[in-house]
Amino acid sequence: MDVDPRDYEHVINDNDVRKIVLSYLVHNCFKETAETFISCTGMKRSVDCSVDIDKRKPIYKHVMEGNVLKAIELTNQLAADLLQSNKDVYFDLLTLHFVELVRSKDCTGALEFAQKELRPFTSGKHLERLQDCMALLAYEDPETSPLFSLLSMDHRQSIADALNRAVLVHANLPSYTSMERLIQHITVVRQRLHQELGKDGPPVFGLASYLKS
Repeated sequence: MDVDPRDYEHVINDNDVRKIVLSYLVHNCFKETAETFISCTGMKRSVDCSVDIDKRKPIYKHVMEGNVLKAIELTNQLAADLLQSNKDVYFDLLTLHFVELVRSKDCTGALEFAQKELRPFTSGKHLERLQDCMALLAYEDPETSPLFSLLSMDHRQSIADALNRAVLVHANLPSYTSMERLIQHITVVRQRLHQELGKDGPPVFGLASYLKS
């Protein structure tokens, strides 16, 4: 059993769809695209929306560029207590800076930074991850080592996304977009229906396969 979206056109409000798209653009700091989307659709422009992006986008950009200390500085200016109350995010940022020092072949600087800033994380749940980061020092070319993922852009992006969510939560804004929550809801509902109805129910929803259809 598959669902034909055309059967539900009368219950889907175009304005709600636009809000879902806009929330995704704002959440991910796509300011220019969001402004163009607002202009093209005739939606009301929110001053708070632009200000919010202007504050978060530089932080996100600095993390993606590997300029972690600047990202930390801007985060502390925006919300002084945010990183202290989000130890996991703070640890990820500090280890990312360590990794960037290793990438630049500044092993002495990396060791000095680890001794000064990462010592509080040498026990507990962060220890294994810290050991992986420190192990990068053993490789002449860390980017071809078994730990190469720590130097990948995907790793930077995951930390940038986590910091972005923490900033949003601190500002009492949703940490996930409406689009993400909608996809999560669809996935759970379709999985439950598939389990209960078997072959008579809809197939399990998968975003990757859906995009290919």
